[in-house]
Amino acid sequence: MKFSTKEDVEAPIDSVFEMLCDFEMFERAAMRRGSEVQRTDTKPVPGVGMGWNAAFNLRGKRRQVEIEMVTFEKPEEMVFECHSQGLMTLLNIELVALSKNRTRIMVVFDIKPQNLSARLLVQSLKLAKTSLTKKYKLRVAEFAKTLEQRHSRA
Repeated sequence: MKFSTKEDVEAPIDSVFEMLCDFEMFERAAMRRGSEVQRTDTKPVPGVGMGWNAAFNLRGKRRQVEIEMVTFEKPEEMVFECHSQGLMTLLNIELVALSKNRTRIMVVFDIKPQNLSARLLVQSLKLAKTSLTKKYKLRVAEFAKTLEQRHSRA
């Protein structure tokens, strides 16, 4: 099951990519929402092989996720592979410079079930695909606005 959207950001591609590489900010944001996040690598700079273990509550159950960066092409693309209890998820973030101060960010989230219980979960998500897609697009749009605000403050 795939979700995808794109948003334009009023900032240069290099600035947007740098903001996306602020992984400590994302870790802190997840912890503020009640997640446990732990880095699994010791890389001093962002790149392929970065990883995290995360735990959070979703629909009344504690979920464990292993996340690894599998593609890092500055300043165009980052791909993260996530594994969790029968699900494999790919998060692809792609940037395209539209002009000197405008960048298009494309975010694709692809969920692939690996076992029967995960297939049932994905099947139930498909029933709510329309509403989930709206929420997904809204979240990405809000995130793009946040990136613009951070850039204008810098």
